[in-house]
Amino acid sequence: MVRVGFGTDSHRFEKEFSKPLLLGGIKISDSGGLSANSDGDVILHALFNAISQACGGHSLGYYADPLFKKGITDSKEYLKIAAKMVNDIGYRINNVGIMVEAKKPVIKIETVEQMKDAISQILDVSPSDIGITFTSGEGLTSFGRGDGILAQAIVSIVKA
Repeated sequence: MVRVGFGTDSHRFEKEFSKPLLLGGIKISDSGGLSANSDGDVILHALFNAISQACGGHSLGYYADPLFKKGITDSKEYLKIAAKMVNDIGYRINNVGIMVEAKKPVIKIETVEQMKDAISQILDVSPSDIGITFTSGEGLTSFGRGDGILAQAIVSIVKA
C-alpha cells in the first residue's frame, strides 16, 4: 500500500539579516536567514508537513512548538520526528519531491546535492530518491520578487 503526503511552508527574510540562512539542512550563508521561531529551514518544514500528512499526523507547529519552548530550533531535529512517525506506522519513505520558489539565493547544483545528502541521512533513503528543484516563478509572487522563500514537498511512503 502507498500513502502520499503534500506539505508546504514559507517564511519572509529577516529584516536584520543577522540569522544564518539554512535550506535543506545546509547552511547557505551566515546572514539573510528567514524569520521563524526555529532556524526557518522551509525545505525541512515543508518536508515534515508532507511526511506527517502521509502518516495522518498534524502540521509542524503541533510538534515543533513544544520543542521550541525547550530551546530546540534545529529543523533537522523536527524532521527526525517525522521519520520516526513513518517507522511507527510500519512504513518506509519511498521517494521525496521538493519544489522551492525564491528569487534569492541562487543555489548551485553542488549545494542541491549537499541538501539531498543531508536529507537522505535523516530519512534513511538514497539521495537519488530525493528530487529538489528551484524556480523564481518569474517574479509573479512575493517569493519570486525576493521577499521570502516558499517550499513545497511531496512524499510517498510504502509498507516496510
